[in-house]
Amino acid sequence: MNTMSLSPLFRRSIGFDRLNDLFETAMHNDVPSYPPYNVEKYGENDYRIAVAVAGFGEGELDVNVEKRVLTISAGKNERDGQQQVQYLHQGIAQRAFKLSFRLDENIEVQGARLENGLLIVDLLRVVPEEQRPRQIPINGAQQRLSDTSVSHAAQGDATRGETVETAHA
Repeated sequence: MNTMSLSPLFRRSIGFDRLNDLFETAMHNDVPSYPPYNVEKYGENDYRIAVAVAGFGEGELDVNVEKRVLTISAGKNERDGQQQVQYLHQGIAQRAFKLSFRLDENIEVQGARLENGLLIVDLLRVVPEEQRPRQIPINGAQQRLSDTSVSHAAQGDATRGETVETAHA
């Protein structure tokens, strides 16, 4: 029996669960394997992307946000005036790359920093007040209809020749 893992769908989107966009992204087999990265969630509204960028300096890395797409890219600068290196073994890949992440409209990029060979991009979900969950109080003794709606109903019944009495507390 074959099982299907949906984890590749969730690696490329941060902060929202729109299945159509996720499936569309999954249909394109352009999920990069280089450089390795983590997408992390801390609490309800804090996210972090950590990209392994060993061998790259701050000047060689670019982090941009345009139209809710976060793009992290790097290109290795040529070494001017230095001797050409002959590698006996090159295990640290220092090739150019470009990673893109779609961000929900409520996700803001807080900043980026380089720590111990990792590029860390901090993200924050800022939920507008109208989208936040709110508690609705239950008032058992409160009248459901306002006096104006009761009086409008009484006027409508009176036009049909019926007598309607309204009680006011």
